[in-house]
Amino acid sequence: MIIGACGQLGSELTTALGEKFGADQILATDLRHPDTEWDGIQFEILNALDRKGMEASIRTFKPTQIYLLAAMLSAKGEENPQLAWQLNMESLLHVLELAVEYKIPKVYWPSSIAAFGPCTPKIDTAQDTIMDPGTIYGISKLAGERWCAYYFNRYGLDVRSLRYPGLISHRTLPGGGTTDYAVDIFYKALESKRFISFLDKDTRLPMMYMDDAVRATIELMDAPSDHITVRSSYNLSGIDFTPEELANQIQKHIPDFEISYKPDFRQKIADSWPAKIKDTPAREDWGWKPNYSLEKMVTEMLSQLSLKLGISV
Repeated sequence: MIIGACGQLGSELTTALGEKFGADQILATDLRHPDTEWDGIQFEILNALDRKGMEASIRTFKPTQIYLLAAMLSAKGEENPQLAWQLNMESLLHVLELAVEYKIPKVYWPSSIAAFGPCTPKIDTAQDTIMDPGTIYGISKLAGERWCAYYFNRYGLDVRSLRYPGLISHRTLPGGGTTDYAVDIFYKALESKRFISFLDKDTRLPMMYMDDAVRATIELMDAPSDHITVRSSYNLSGIDFTPEELANQIQKHIPDFEISYKPDFRQKIADSWPAKIKDTPAREDWGWKPNYSLEKMVTEMLSQLSLKLGISV
């Protein structure tokens, strides 16, 4: 059962889970209908804040795994912090409570690098370190990590989590995060060959190509329970780059592409986050290893988006 299946991560993870387990074994839910049909996958409209509706779906579908992906991201969350806290926290507590009550074998909930903050060491950020998030999104993620660990320690609930870096996908548009520039830049490069970045040119952030993120999620959920040593949320590392470095890679394919910089309120958010993540426990516990470099990701994004938009590179 996937809650928030139509988002940037959810739409691709739902497809991958359908391929892994069979479409008839998947229940996808969201506030809105998906933009494209999932072949054979059952879909229901569900508000993640509707505990009774969630319980009814669980009682009917009887899932063995629940993936809670519904959330309000960093930039959107700063526009409406009370609603972001309500959505991000209440939906998680509903899932944790119902998972215990209905004895759901596994639960997945995503955290984020937003759970770190300005006092967190920026380079090779360790699994266990200072965490002082300054956004409501990050605050909710840090609180959620502690709730997940609490439900494991008190009730034995097998809940697992990853601290995602910024996610980059050619299939779906981003949903209001500070790392969104790294998706939008590809559209602008192909459509107008000009891009205005809302982050400064040397703002380095951890990122990950969506294929790696989906694979990491499934590999974590497949890992034997006794291999899971982190019950808050695992650090997860893929690649890291600045807007200038990303633009330079794009210019290797589109030489006349131009980028300019006009930092806005999201710059302060990005400045509070790590630049490079160290994910030793994920590598040691369940064998995590990313497949995509910056060069490989840029080539794949431009190739796929040029087909999608009907624009030749």
